[in-house]
Amino acid sequence: MPITQQELGRRLKTAREAIGLTQDDVAARLDLSRSAVAQMELGNRAVSSLELDRLAHLYGRDIRELLSDQFRDEDALVALFRADAALASHAETADTLRNCMNLGRELTNLERLVGLDRDTTAAVRYSLSAPRSKWDAIRQGAGVADHERRRLGIGDAPVPNIIEILEAQGVRTALVGLPEDVSGLTLIDRDVGPFVAVNEREHILRRNFSFAHEYAHVLLDRDAQGMISRDSHHNDLAEVRANSFAANLLMPETGVRQFLATLGKGSDSRLFAEAPTETGAISIEARGNAAALDVQLHDVVLLAHQFGVSRSVALYRLRNLKIIGERDFQTLAAQDQAGKGRELARLLDLPEPDHQAARQLFRHRFLSLALEAYRREAITRSKFAELAATVLDAAEAERLLDDFTADDPHGPADLLLPAG
Repeated sequence: MPITQQELGRRLKTAREAIGLTQDDVAARLDLSRSAVAQMELGNRAVSSLELDRLAHLYGRDIRELLSDQFRDEDALVALFRADAALASHAETADTLRNCMNLGRELTNLERLVGLDRDTTAAVRYSLSAPRSKWDAIRQGAGVADHERRRLGIGDAPVPNIIEILEAQGVRTALVGLPEDVSGLTLIDRDVGPFVAVNEREHILRRNFSFAHEYAHVLLDRDAQGMISRDSHHNDLAEVRANSFAANLLMPETGVRQFLATLGKGSDSRLFAEAPTETGAISIEARGNAAALDVQLHDVVLLAHQFGVSRSVALYRLRNLKIIGERDFQTLAAQDQAGKGRELARLLDLPEPDHQAARQLFRHRFLSLALEAYRREAITRSKFAELAATVLDAAEAERLLDDFTADDPHGPADLLLPAG
């Protein structure tokens, strides 16, 4: 049955307070007076459909949830703000996170409209106890990565496409603008399911690592509902475990050694005591002797290309596996930082990753679904424009729809952008 105006007001107040906004903040965003916002929350003023839509977007909520019989005081976004209090006070970042949730919900709705319902509970989860130490976190991450490779049938080969793997496992993915020190975030929503967003400002090879890192949070930290990965948090045990998982998923030890063998390099005893990141590594002391092998920078360049990672991750992984020692690591890292790795990649005629195509993957899929929903008359032209405006500017969105309808008002399939 329909909820009362007073109950709607209570829900709006709860949703506002949960993400740390004041009535003045809301009034400024909606171009209303603070008194008008207060009267809405008291149930003394009716809320128009347009106002409710804007409020839902501002609070990162589904408008249907605000009106449904069942209402949750907390959701994944609230959990994320609670886990990282600085987010709520940073307006630009908070807006980005709200947009992430809204994109996930809109994508879910579009899939349903075109008959692509997916099971939002399909993603596998691993129930492990919280790591007690960095060594424990590294060991857990490595073990789960090895199990996932076997489960997914990848073996020791390079991961073909990390985004496609996540999508196939029921995890929604997106590239969004995040603060410089944030590599990615994971949200677990009841309706959207697992949702992973990675910083679009990162280099494509770092993004591969970040997607693998966030996948670890989906598999291992589902109860947290919301997690954000900051460079400054790299010592947190959950982050250590996720970095270890990403390194082992993208560069399995056997695969690394086999590839080096094809380059005429030998092998060494195994010792895992480090989780690489893009900005450093989490290391702990463990017994073992490092017998540095004759690995040169061109080997590192080829290895990084083979496994789709940055040269820095490849270097940390080689050190972690004790294939190179500390002195060789420092020498090779200095050579790479001086630009020699990039020059070797050019001389070896290794293709550059297609940054633009990778950035467009989510946009293409989202717009394809929106166009198909419009073709089926499941959404209106104005709704399409609203959706397209989340990933295009208004003029581009209008041109896209004009071109689409001009060629065939029924929306021919060959005009649809690739779903990815």
